[in-house]
Amino acid sequence: MLNIVEPALGGVLIMGDRGTGKSLAVRALAAIVPNIDVVIGDNYNSSPTNIRLMGPEAEKSLRAGEAFDVKQIQIPLVELPLGATEDRVCGTIDIERALTEGVKAYEPGLLAKANQGILYVDEVNLLEDGLVDVVLDSAASGWNTVEREGVSIGHPASFILVGSGTQSQGELRPQLLDRFGLSVKANTITDADERVDMVVRRTAYEKDPKKFVAECGAEGEELTAKLTAARKLMPKTSIDRELSLKISEICSMLNVDGLRGDIVTNRAARAHAALEGRTEATQADIERVIVACLAHRLRKDVMDSLDGNEYKVVIAYRKVFGGFVGAPPAAAEAAPEPEPEEEEKPKEKKAGAWDPSSLGRR
Repeated sequence: MLNIVEPALGGVLIMGDRGTGKSLAVRALAAIVPNIDVVIGDNYNSSPTNIRLMGPEAEKSLRAGEAFDVKQIQIPLVELPLGATEDRVCGTIDIERALTEGVKAYEPGLLAKANQGILYVDEVNLLEDGLVDVVLDSAASGWNTVEREGVSIGHPASFILVGSGTQSQGELRPQLLDRFGLSVKANTITDADERVDMVVRRTAYEKDPKKFVAECGAEGEELTAKLTAARKLMPKTSIDRELSLKISEICSMLNVDGLRGDIVTNRAARAHAALEGRTEATQADIERVIVACLAHRLRKDVMDSLDGNEYKVVIAYRKVFGGFVGAPPAAAEAAPEPEPEEEEKPKEKKAGAWDPSSLGRR
């Protein structure tokens, strides 16, 4: 939801146990996101008003002063299959037609269909690194360029990237982890009452899906209205410089590479404030998002595990802020209390000990 409010966050990575509803949550997200305006018949889900979200044909029509036929659609949710080729993802150019007719005949790929929408990569840790690089580059730049045999075509590819995976099936490289704005864990529910409640709901849905969805309609509409209001409020939000300084202090303490951690945490805190209907981000907003913003950035080596990084973030947060002002994140319950810093005492020189500094002295 934070990524819907502020798409510049850079997407979210969901790692967790099998059967915890990761894919279900992502697919359900599209149903509560506000509808978008698109140009009818356009292959890129072009926006009729924002030129940065227009494909080549729509932009050409706009510059020519031609009117658009517009309709509202549910935000597209495009799933990227593991076996997809680069041409299927990025699109391909009809070289034969380009050479014979002299036109740029382009067949849009999944990135074009995901423009103004959500691109979901299930089992992202099993996806080829080459494809992951392409997807992450497009997510960061909002643009996709295809070059084949001297022919180059570009189009907007502004989407919210969501990846999910099971940690036991493989890890992502630290360089790729850093490109995701947020990361969260989906753990298996251990409380018996909650597990039974989930089973009952699942059974009710399978028995009558339409009735179950209708019963949740009011809650879905409430979330849609909340997201719509937050997106309008987001440009007006701000964060105090002192809070930004403390965020950067935490990033320095944790030795986070680069500045993405600082930037994303500031943005996420503002987005959370907008989601709560406020224009000023507070310490409570930082508490809510900082673990998701920084935990996955602490992995320095491919062989390192993501486990335990949440605790490191919590400990650093406690040292800088002194404690929590709201409900502490789940990781804080198991995180050890930070040890008090002791002043370094001068080492005592033992009797008869050799002093290297005495060399050359008379």
